[in-house]
Amino acid sequence: MAELVLEGDELVLRLTRAEKLEGVHGDLHTPISSVMKVEVLDDAHGAADLIGIKVGTRLYGVVEVGTIHGRQKTIFAAVHRYSPTGVRVILSGADQDEWVVGCADPESVAAAIRSRL
Repeated sequence: MAELVLEGDELVLRLTRAEKLEGVHGDLHTPISSVMKVEVLDDAHGAADLIGIKVGTRLYGVVEVGTIHGRQKTIFAAVHRYSPTGVRVILSGADQDEWVVGCADPESVAAAIRSRL
């Protein structure tokens, strides 16, 4: 399962080997100063449901790993059926506008990131 971790002055989205293949992408890095907001999501699949060009793997409600280029924003999503809750990280000045990441304990993940903002 994808994992958001704080490493020095960066927020890193670590992907498993399978997610790297599914998402056609490696791990993502952004300075913590790029993080504008962190939200807890009850439905991470819904948050990743953006109309646009998708690069990666997407079977709605099952797996959504990859980049979605919408009209007004770009999202990187890493959400699986076994992790339907998650967090949305809203970014500024990064390659993506948002990261949507499924996780078992989104409150703890969001709190850890917020503690560094």
